[in-house]
Amino acid sequence: MSDILFRGGRAFLAADAFAEAVLVRDGRIAAVGPEPDLVRRAAPGHETVDLGGGLLVPGITDAHIHPVQAGLERARCDLSEVYGLPEYLDRIISYAETNTTREWIEGGGWDMAAFPGGLPHRSQLDFLDRPAYLLQRDHHAAWVNGLALRLAGITRETPDPPDGRIERDPDGTPSGVLHEGAMDLVGVLTPRPTPQDLTDALVEAQNHLFSLGVTGWQDAIVGSYAGWDDQLPTYLAAASSGRLRARVVGALWWDRTRGAEQIPELIERRAAAEGLERFQATSVKIMQDGITENFTAAVIEPYCRCGGTGLSYVDPVSLKEYVTELDRHGFQVHFHAIGERAVREALDSLEGTDRANRHHIAHLQIIEPPDVPRFAALGVTANIQPLWATHHAQMDELTIPFLGDERASWQYPFADLLRTGARFCAGSDWPVSTADPFQGMHVGVNRTEPGGSVHADYPTAQTPFLPGQCLDLATVLTAYTAGSAWVNGDDEAGVIAPGNRADLVVLDRDPFTEPPGDIWRTGVVTTFVGGEEVYHR
Repeated sequence: MSDILFRGGRAFLAADAFAEAVLVRDGRIAAVGPEPDLVRRAAPGHETVDLGGGLLVPGITDAHIHPVQAGLERARCDLSEVYGLPEYLDRIISYAETNTTREWIEGGGWDMAAFPGGLPHRSQLDFLDRPAYLLQRDHHAAWVNGLALRLAGITRETPDPPDGRIERDPDGTPSGVLHEGAMDLVGVLTPRPTPQDLTDALVEAQNHLFSLGVTGWQDAIVGSYAGWDDQLPTYLAAASSGRLRARVVGALWWDRTRGAEQIPELIERRAAAEGLERFQATSVKIMQDGITENFTAAVIEPYCRCGGTGLSYVDPVSLKEYVTELDRHGFQVHFHAIGERAVREALDSLEGTDRANRHHIAHLQIIEPPDVPRFAALGVTANIQPLWATHHAQMDELTIPFLGDERASWQYPFADLLRTGARFCAGSDWPVSTADPFQGMHVGVNRTEPGGSVHADYPTAQTPFLPGQCLDLATVLTAYTAGSAWVNGDDEAGVIAPGNRADLVVLDRDPFTEPPGDIWRTGVVTTFVGGEEVYHR
C-alpha cells in the first residue's frame, strides 16, 4: 500500500486542533503537520489526495443505529422521505402494485405528527388486499390494517401487554396502532427475511453509511425485538467473509420479560464474535422506557392533560442487580432512556460500576437538573441524538403540551452536560431519522431544523429550540468522531494522530469557515477505512 498525502485544505484532528496536511502509510496515520514537511517524508510515487479547500475529518462512528433494519426498510415500503397521509398512501399503493407477490405490505417511516393526535387508523389501510404492518419512524409503534388485526386475533377483549398498549376506538375496538410491546402481537406474524435478505440489507446500509462518512457504528439492538430477527448471525457471517468493512460493536438485546438468567446466554453470544476484526458483541442494550409522544417515556410527575407517568420496562431495583452483574462480567451497558425517571433509574443502576466498561445512556430527552452533573461524576457517557432537538410538529404539538413548561425546558440539555464535564458520543438512530451526521451536527450547533427535512418548513422550525443548550461545531464533531469511537472501545480511531488507523473522510467544504446555518449542506467526497477507499462521490 503506497503512501497517501492529503493536502490542499486542512484536517480536523480532534477537539479544536487542525493541521495543514496528513500523511498515511500502510493504512495508518504516519504524520500530521505542514505540507512541505510531509511532502519530504512521503515515499516516492505516493498518492496525493487534493482536498480542494475542503476538510479532512476522522471517520465518523455512529454510536446508536440500526443498519440492518434500515436496509430492510429501504427495500420495502419506505415512508421516511415523504410526509402526510396522501403522500403515505401514494407510496403504499405504489409499493402494493409493484410487489404483487408479497404476502404482507411491510415497511415504515411514518411520522406521528402527520396524523391528528399522532394516530393513524386501520381504516386508512383497509383498502389493501393484504395485511399491513408499517412501523412508526421511531419504531415505538406500528400502523396495521384490520386484516392484520384479525390474523393476530386482536379484538376489543385482547388485554394490553405489560410493556405496551393497543390503541382503541371509543367502543374498545383496536384502532390499528400498536405501541411498544404490543407491536409484537402482529410483528411476529410477518414473513421472516431470509439470511440472504439480512446480509443484503446490511451491505446496502453499509454502503449508504460510507457515503455519509460513517466508518463504524454501534448497532443498538442485536436480538429479537418488535418482529425483528436476530442480526447476530448476519454480523458474524459478514465479518467472517469480509463483507463487513466497517468496524462495529453489537449491543445485545436485553429481553425485558426475563431477568438475570439470560446473562449466561449473553456471555455465549459475546464469545461467538471473539477474534473477529470488524465485529464485537461487547455491549448490552437495555431499553428502560418508551417515548414521550405516546406517554410511555418514564417521567416523575404525571403527564399534563392525560395523566400517567409512563413505563419503566425493567423494575429499578432489579435493574441495579442486572447492571451490576453485567458490569462484573465486563459488558458495557447501553441504555435507552427518554424520560427523566428513566434517566435517573439508569444513572442509579450505574452507581459503583467500572468506568473502564464505558457505559452510556442514549437519547436523554429529559433530564431533571440535579441529574445532569451525575454523568461526569459517574463516568457515564451521554449518547446524544442531536437531530431531535428542534421545534417540529412532533415536538410542538405532541410533546411540549403534555410535559408542561418547566419539564419541557429540561429537554436535550447538551450545553449543561458539557458544562458539568460529561463525555459525549453521538448517533442517528437510523432509520428512526436520517443517518446523515451533518444534519445532526447542524441541530447540535443551531437547534433549528436542517434544510431538506420534512419539517424544515414547519412554522417554528427555524426558531432555535432552547438555544442556551447549543454546542459549538468542534464539540459536536468530536462527539461523532473521538467520542463515539471511544465508547465503542476503539482507541485507534476517531482522532487523526500518528499511529491511529486511517479511517478518514474528505468533506466537500470546511464547515468551520462557513455560516453555522449551512452545516447541513456539508457532503462527503471520499471515505477511507484503514487507508482503503470505500466510497467516492
